[in-house]
Amino acid sequence: MSVPQAPTAPRGAVALGMPPVRRPPRDARDPLAVAAATAGRPAVPGLVDSSGRTAVDLRVSLTDRCNLRCGYCMPPEGLDWMPDEERLTDDEVVRLVRLGVERLGVREVRYTGGEPLLRRGLEQVVAATTALRTPDGAPVEASLTTNALGLDRRAAGLAAAGLRRINVSLDTLRPERFARITHRDRHADVLAGVAAAAAAGIGPIKINAVLLPGVNDDEAPELLAWALEHGYELRVIEQMPIDAQGAWAREGLVTADDVLARLRAVHDLEAEDPAARGGAPAQTWWVRARGADPTSPPLGRVGVIASVTRQFCGACDRTRLTADGQVRSCLFSTSETDLRGLLRSGAGDDEVADVWRAAMWGKAPAHGIGEAEPLTTSGFARPSRPMSAIGG
Repeated sequence: MSVPQAPTAPRGAVALGMPPVRRPPRDARDPLAVAAATAGRPAVPGLVDSSGRTAVDLRVSLTDRCNLRCGYCMPPEGLDWMPDEERLTDDEVVRLVRLGVERLGVREVRYTGGEPLLRRGLEQVVAATTALRTPDGAPVEASLTTNALGLDRRAAGLAAAGLRRINVSLDTLRPERFARITHRDRHADVLAGVAAAAAAGIGPIKINAVLLPGVNDDEAPELLAWALEHGYELRVIEQMPIDAQGAWAREGLVTADDVLARLRAVHDLEAEDPAARGGAPAQTWWVRARGADPTSPPLGRVGVIASVTRQFCGACDRTRLTADGQVRSCLFSTSETDLRGLLRSGAGDDEVADVWRAAMWGKAPAHGIGEAEPLTTSGFARPSRPMSAIGG
């Protein structure tokens, strides 16, 4: 059975849904313009928003390109990739990350894509990131979300650069299902990459899995058992409306409740203290064998990221930077703020930081609230770009 998809169009016909971009022209970058965009904002250096949240977790997309073709993200023929000249250079990425850490309160940086391992300078970017220190002298936590293709060759170098945490996208343990979901016969290469990361001392290793109805929705217990056996942490993610084809539908969605019911049929789950979650997207549970003494040591943890059915917008602490240098206050934003243009027109650090603060001050209380478009038939707001162009 293949992954349900919308009919594909000829190459180049896939609409990327590019959002309106706030591009501050040089003659409009002045104190009055910043003041208008930040009316009511407290005089603090961090990335606060009008709902009282503070962003300390920066997600940086290094490329929109990917070497897999997962049906819930893009069509089999791929997308029209971003021209190289529009992508931030390594130096531009590092400059913006440094600004985030030293001036804006960022404490964690996660590199994503597309597929970040396709970025040749990844090790150098990670090393520059881990060399940074916050104003109070704390090191920056650098992590990576990847499909692990090629990680077997680069894990040691990334570990040497200071990478400590990694999330690997793996939806199935069955090679034939992997090929159907991703349109690539690379399952063994993913497993080799995960093993190499563990051997290099990178950890914790989290496995991100999307369960698709009628495709791999029976694999939650199997994935959890495999993760526990190897010392990894499984994270099951509700499928979100992030595909370029616009084929997502709320009907038939494998929900958090569905996942937990299937896991509880095999394991005992004990909810972790909610206070430990903070701004993390995953709700987590301690896992024990079915019928085990509840005071016995757990086998490990499992998490569920329920962006659709258990929204966690109120605790969100993330700010996002796309590969072409646009700030997004939310994965589901319908507008972006251009920092690349500022960098390339000679703006100083103070100016760039002020624009970034203004972008985050305008963050919506939750994804889709008050928006008429673009909406799915269920009323859940779609992001204005597909995931490969945003970064996970």
